[in-house]
Amino acid sequence: MVRISHSHWLYLIIIISSCLVTLSSSAYLPVKAVNLGGWLVTEGWMTPSLFNNIPNKDMLDGTQLHLKSVTLNMYLSAEGGGDSIIVANRTSASDWETFKLWRVNERTFYLRVSMGQFVRISTRSSRLVAKATNPSTTEAFVIVRNSNNRVRIRAPNGLFVQVSTTADAVTADYAEENTNWGDNDPSVFQMELGRQFQGEFQLTNGYGSNATSVLRNHWSTYITEDDFRSMANDKLNAVRIPVGWWIASDPNPPKPFVGGSLQTLDNAFTWAEKYNLGVIVDLHAANGSQNGNENSGTRDGSKEWGTTDENIDQTVAVIDFLASRYAQRSGLLAIELINEPLAPGVTLDSLKKYYQAGYNAVRKYTPNAYVIMSNRLGPADSTELLQLASNLDKSVIDVHYYNLYTDMFSRMTVQQHIDFVNNNRSRDLNTVMVANGPPVFVGEWSAECGGCENKATKEDYQRFAQAELNVYGGATFGWSYWAWKNVNDHWSLKWMIDNGYISL
Repeated sequence: MVRISHSHWLYLIIIISSCLVTLSSSAYLPVKAVNLGGWLVTEGWMTPSLFNNIPNKDMLDGTQLHLKSVTLNMYLSAEGGGDSIIVANRTSASDWETFKLWRVNERTFYLRVSMGQFVRISTRSSRLVAKATNPSTTEAFVIVRNSNNRVRIRAPNGLFVQVSTTADAVTADYAEENTNWGDNDPSVFQMELGRQFQGEFQLTNGYGSNATSVLRNHWSTYITEDDFRSMANDKLNAVRIPVGWWIASDPNPPKPFVGGSLQTLDNAFTWAEKYNLGVIVDLHAANGSQNGNENSGTRDGSKEWGTTDENIDQTVAVIDFLASRYAQRSGLLAIELINEPLAPGVTLDSLKKYYQAGYNAVRKYTPNAYVIMSNRLGPADSTELLQLASNLDKSVIDVHYYNLYTDMFSRMTVQQHIDFVNNNRSRDLNTVMVANGPPVFVGEWSAECGGCENKATKEDYQRFAQAELNVYGGATFGWSYWAWKNVNDHWSLKWMIDNGYISL
């Protein structure tokens, strides 16, 4: 009789366990999943009610504004775009005339110009200049609003900002406390608000000390165990859960972010495992923002991710944290390294460098979880990651398909949308799904289509959604609908299923 040593038994157990996990991961393919968007990474368009009780809620971080002098009828501008003086001599507003708000509190703000500097008072005069790189109390301006969107701006020296009636100088030396807000007051400006953001940063910084209670209530009620039960009953087999980089610092993430999302993600794994759903953990928001959109946790629309090795290393550390925490959970199907990096701001070289390092971080803890690499948005080749991913075992390419966001889609009829999916999207998908290449995942899609909101019938939506299911169902890794819940009905898979628009 052959005797097997303790060490050999241990080795066999490890091998068998590894095989079981591999079988478990493969059992989810092809994936029929749904994104739990708007849950652990805030997107205000999905959950606008979250922002209802923020004071001065139309002036959150990143809000773009133009300031027009009522006496000169001219816009304020950072000369040259920044690192220069502030002037009042522009008849129309564009980039140099745009100021981005960084919110200190509901009335106090830092004003950021297009080149990235912040407005302050010159150290040699009372003139305003855009030269500060790291704002502090010396760059904090109080914006005093009037009912008709006229404003006065109190500078850090306690005086009001005014324009000169004889030159284009902008100074902080107007002492009068009272005004009739009339056209003859050089300290009065017409404020025009532009692009606004409603993401995690805006929500938490807007609520301040109340943010923790607001978000924890949202996390515990927006998605619950009942939702996971419903997903399983509706024949879904996985969930894609967007998370932000700050989750790796839970329970004490950097301000203004608040702790608690990590425990919620733990709960999600427990529920997913109970109902046999695979979990794709998706790093939706990377430090510095990879696309400048509110879904990436941006403060003001700036895209700074991937510009330095330090930035990339910080993001790899987040992946390392997530992999180490969840590698042994039976529900872990995949980790997506980053969501929707935007070209050309994110270069292909920096992205490949990160993807290789992120893949290695996951493989430190598990040989079995899939590693998903999102294609770049914008002017990028959809096949540019194929060589990298083909050389990395169990790596996946993620593509996102929306019949939205351009004039081309808004002009289409419903039938043209269906034809576009059957022809163009099918061709796009087949371009990425090459022989001996990595599996391909349609990680985001929706049954909403450009212009359909006002002209499509229920039957139209049913036909469009079925066309998408037919085409995206051919993806080798599978698909994931955006999203499970949404105030916009056709973006909510739960609503679409419950109301007979989609059947799985």
